[in-house]
Amino acid sequence: MGWLMAMFDLPVMTDKERKMATRFRNDLIDHGFLMIQFSVYARPCVNFEQLNKHLGIIEKMVPEAGNVRLIYITDEQWAKSVTVIGPNYDQGKRANNAKIPNQVEFWE
Repeated sequence: MGWLMAMFDLPVMTDKERKMATRFRNDLIDHGFLMIQFSVYARPCVNFEQLNKHLGIIEKMVPEAGNVRLIYITDEQWAKSVTVIGPNYDQGKRANNAKIPNQVEFWE
């Protein structure tokens, strides 16, 4: 069990670029990713087959001018992560303390 993290920089200078960036973020959510920070999303993966599947999906989704870094960390490493949030920080839609969903799909 582990987490696939997607960290990215996408251009948003034109209307077309903003639309493509929004589509990319929405596609991540549609594929089970949780927003951790504005450009950091994570998804649980229960095995390497699932990991490889989602790596392939993301490779096809990346906008032409996008820069996406993907990293896999184990559940144990994820559990040891620490989040430090300032008292006036607006968390918005980001996962406050992302945990494994109650039901993780073993087969997709």
